[in-house]
Amino acid sequence: MKELEIEFAQIAREHKGTIYTVCYMFSNNEDDVADLYQEILVNLWKGFTKFRGESNIRTWIYRISLNTCISFERKKHRKVDTIPLTMDINLFEDSDDDTKQVQLLKNRINKLGPFDRAIVLLWLENLSYDEIGNIVGITAKNVSVRLVRIKEQLKNMSNE
Repeated sequence: MKELEIEFAQIAREHKGTIYTVCYMFSNNEDDVADLYQEILVNLWKGFTKFRGESNIRTWIYRISLNTCISFERKKHRKVDTIPLTMDINLFEDSDDDTKQVQLLKNRINKLGPFDRAIVLLWLENLSYDEIGNIVGITAKNVSVRLVRIKEQLKNMSNE
């Protein structure tokens, strides 16, 4: 069992930025990001022994992360006592110009539905259309069409 825990801890460390990015895109405050991050780690651990390696580990992590965040958003579940985690990443406190641009883009993306937000996030992470399709469960062609429509929506939005 110890080897499994060590392997999981290594994978969690390697993909910490990916998990945090998904949490950040689906939440508007630091506490929710921390809660989502923790919930994703729990869900990854629960499914870790069932992961058969039929897909890339990164694809599996994205799928679990996105499903957790989308479920969180749908439920807006009640708060439970949690132990804070440190992630060494905090886009809520940065105030440089790049971070301000990221925040403006995030505000527009947050106006999209959860499924479209997931597609944009994966696209911003430079995943191929095939990878995005595998994660969200649609064809690569459908990813392409949706991205064109999403980009048009984003262009037409204001940052109110």
